Amino acid sequence: MSTYLERTRFGFWDVEAAVLYRGYLDCVVRAGGNPVMLPPVGEWTADTIGFLDGLVLAGGADLDPASYGQEPAPETGAPRPERDASEFALVHAALKNDLPVLGVCRGMQVLNVALGGTLHQHVDGHNPAPSVFEHTDISVERDTALAGIFGAGTTVQCHHHQALDRLGDGLRVTATAPDGIAEAVELAGARFVVGVQSHPEQDVDDLRLFEALIAAAARAR
Repeated sequence: MSTYLERTRFGFWDVEAAVLYRGYLDCVVRAGGNPVMLPPVGEWTADTIGFLDGLVLAGGADLDPASYGQEPAPETGAPRPERDASEFALVHAALKNDLPVLGVCRGMQVLNVALGGTLHQHVDGHNPAPSVFEHTDISVERDTALAGIFGAGTTVQCHHHQALDRLGDGLRVTATAPDGIAEAVELAGARFVVGVQSHPEQDVDDLRLFEALIAAAARAR
């Protein structure tokens, strides 16, 4: 699982640290996996991630618009260049190794941009307030991995102010919100590469996405 690299307080310390919301860890464990945190430092290649069975790209800060050829909009947050570079490298390494991938919120956007897509830098209605999640009903396309997990639709928890614009190479939108915003994508021809704009780690009792990721990883062994 990719992590944040942020100024963090714990114990007596106020330092730069690699951190991740615990919900990701608990969901992976409860779904039958072992979480491994991947900080946004070092060199991530197909060789150096050979010990992994799958990849979760976690949520977080906005991508640098320069990575998809745009100037920053007023609403776009400060870039995290180390994390952007690290996660782009992780995506390409995972795809080269045919690893199952689950991109969560920012992670779905990373997947899209890594494959040549772009983003809308600001949309309304999916981020009510800091730390407040919008419960959104999504419609799921037939004959997709997501339909096998959720059926024709489900309710998800959203906290994003950006969204996919031009799709990356090979990606297909597999779920949408009522306003037409892409809420999920899948990569054609991959064993399991799914991005969701919502936050499944916020509900540790609904493990369906994480179970699907881990089942795909187990089939590769």
